[in-house]
Amino acid sequence: MSGFDDGSGLDFGASDPDFGPGDQGPPPLTLEERAGILDDLAELEVFRTLLEPTGVKGIVVDCPDCDEEHHVDWALMAANLRQLLDEGQTGRHEPPFDPDPDDYVSWDYASGYADGVAALAENEEPTGRHGTGRHARDD
Repeated sequence: MSGFDDGSGLDFGASDPDFGPGDQGPPPLTLEERAGILDDLAELEVFRTLLEPTGVKGIVVDCPDCDEEHHVDWALMAANLRQLLDEGQTGRHEPPFDPDPDDYVSWDYASGYADGVAALAENEEPTGRHGTGRHARDD
């Protein structure tokens, strides 16, 4: 397939030039591919939950068809993933008009941000023990 690469290893291609009008379309997705897309949908929702309140509008993806970056908002990215899951490919979509690149992050950035938030939350999780910290007067 040809199309967008979100960094997840899945191809968000539009129409595949290898399939003509009489062809059946892309081959069915494997169980591993379906699982990967479901994982991506879950990750995307986490990314959106964490990043949208900070002003991030979506994901930037590299398009191998035109060698340009495309700025895809959260809802369109989710729709692309659902369509890929349902149909095995995505259709072409119009990019936002004159997007501000600062409003979009890469999949890798979003993933790293989510990992950082999770690590911080894990470190701040109460252990139920009191007085485990050291104070200067304890020395």
